[in-house]
Amino acid sequence: MAPPKATIRTISQEAFDEMVKENMDDLGMDPAEALQDAIETLRLQGVDLSGIITCVPGESEVKDNPVIQCLDSLKQLESRLGDQIGDKDLDVMVELFDKFTEVCNVEGSGNAAVAAKNGSVELVCSACSKIPKGCDRALVSALKTMASLLHDVQSTGIFQSSNGPSIVIGILNDNKQNVDILNDGFGVVASAATGNEIVKEAFVILKVDELIMEIMSMHKNVSIPSLYDAIRVLLTADDNRVVASQVYGYARKFAKIGIAEALVDSLHSGLTSPGLVSASIALKAIAVNDEICRSIAEKGGIDALLRCIDDSGKQGNKGVARVCCSLLSKLAGSDANKSAVVEKGGMDRLIKLSARFAEDPSVLQEIMSIITVLSLRSPDNAARAVEAGAGDLAIQAMQKFPAAQQLQRNSCFMIRNLAVRNPENRTALLNSGVEKFIRKAKQNHDSCKDAATDALRDLGLDDYNL
Repeated sequence: MAPPKATIRTISQEAFDEMVKENMDDLGMDPAEALQDAIETLRLQGVDLSGIITCVPGESEVKDNPVIQCLDSLKQLESRLGDQIGDKDLDVMVELFDKFTEVCNVEGSGNAAVAAKNGSVELVCSACSKIPKGCDRALVSALKTMASLLHDVQSTGIFQSSNGPSIVIGILNDNKQNVDILNDGFGVVASAATGNEIVKEAFVILKVDELIMEIMSMHKNVSIPSLYDAIRVLLTADDNRVVASQVYGYARKFAKIGIAEALVDSLHSGLTSPGLVSASIALKAIAVNDEICRSIAEKGGIDALLRCIDDSGKQGNKGVARVCCSLLSKLAGSDANKSAVVEKGGMDRLIKLSARFAEDPSVLQEIMSIITVLSLRSPDNAARAVEAGAGDLAIQAMQKFPAAQQLQRNSCFMIRNLAVRNPENRTALLNSGVEKFIRKAKQNHDSCKDAATDALRDLGLDDYNL
């Protein structure tokens, strides 16, 4: 089902300029007052002014705006593409695209919105479809500019209506050997599909999954970071305009043709792989059901992750530790994988990792999340977790980081699963003094109330609701 149209109120540049002019001509306001009145009136009416150049009509600010200047110059060059355009013109085009990208990426400037409002997305789509073959530098620069322009659902909608998905997939298909073009092309895929279910669907219809698989097979020893980003975005339900996203089905489709297996291969390179973090995040997006999680384990995914976790601890790489723990937690959702993780010494390795990152709550909360999953409906695993030191981990972390809400919450979840089916664990945990830390978490953080209440109840305490 297509998402409904956005209800955001907008205004054209022409209508805004006319409103300011009317304030001056009909109400006798001076230019500065007329401009400010128009801005305040429209904002009170809930009109989105992003992309509007807010200056007095006729003043030089519009024509001198760097976005408008770049656009005007690009329009002139783009109109000649397909004819006899020389190397000098292409050099100028590269320079213009690079400048345009730089201007649009100025944080807080609103330049990307101004560019999109003034036809930049349509223009760059057209330019990308016309750039002659062999002009790799111009194409790379154009793709970088395109990615910088796609910043919201309005700009990605224009990209869709400008045949953007077909143009980009065509470029990727024509340049499978060029890693630079592939990286920038998939960067556009990721930017365009973010928050837009229709664009995701368009790419899937164009068989982006098969293209991704082919390129991963061709470039096994080369990292293409934006390709992993594209996988993650295409499989993330992030369009709040739709009730039911199709990304679950896309994930199964991606796994079926071998993309999950290809991503596992990149994990086997360990911390030497520059794409390890991105590949792990992409793989987590594909692991949407028990069958896929088990297939990842069968291809050596759990072994690779545990090695990465060990190495991340030795090297103090908290980014890798967090991401690998998060992926392992997802895979451990399969009961078969729970047993595999524990049999491979997973509990002890996780506790060892927690000791290495004892000062980093972001890593500790991921470790506790895995132990929570491993202990779910498994008294044996819960017993092994406590033997390994999971109870001590919870108490030390809750005591050391009282303000870390997610860590406090994850601690409560873990304690509950350690205690609910294991009377002997309840005794050990209560004797260690965990109750007072759970009650503090419940008192100090609204997000912990339910988890803390459940933990107190499953520790066997009658006053768990207090």
